[in-house]
Amino acid sequence: MTEDLEMIYDEFKASNNKSVEHLEAELQKVRAGKATPSMLFSVMVDYYGNPTPIQQVANIGTMDARTITVQPWEKPMLNEIAKGIINSNLGFAPQNNGDMLIINVPALTEERRRELVKKAKAECETAKIAVRNNRKDALDMVKDLKNDGLPEDMMKFAETEIQNITNSYMTKIDSLLETKEKDIMTL
Repeated sequence: MTEDLEMIYDEFKASNNKSVEHLEAELQKVRAGKATPSMLFSVMVDYYGNPTPIQQVANIGTMDARTITVQPWEKPMLNEIAKGIINSNLGFAPQNNGDMLIINVPALTEERRRELVKKAKAECETAKIAVRNNRKDALDMVKDLKNDGLPEDMMKFAETEIQNITNSYMTKIDSLLETKEKDIMTL
């Protein structure tokens, strides 16, 4: 029975780790004022009729804290990449100099910073919901074990252990939000 409980804990932790990794990836997309190549990772480009992630058709870099450069591997792709960036609704207006696209990242206004904090909070809440759903699944598995003969005291211990694991992931999510909020609100 204890092997079954260990398996449940491991599965529960693995699911929660995926939720936290997804949250970290989503928070990276929320820009905090500094230009980073990851700001464009959600952009899809029409590459000869196929929607393709921008990083597969161009090299993305930064010139300074406010400027992103996009150097396509094929020059004819410049206009398609620019179209993809504009259509992605990120609020960027790429400038084409014939060799590459240059994107000036505007400084964030106070209002825009507050919107970005709200977005980050929403992403964190989504991650917390995923952790709670994982907890429910783990508790259901423990109940199934009880029906298969798991003693009552082991069941109570397992429920407490699952709640402790849940609390640790909630703390981790809150910590990620706090860090991102500081990053966004710092001028």
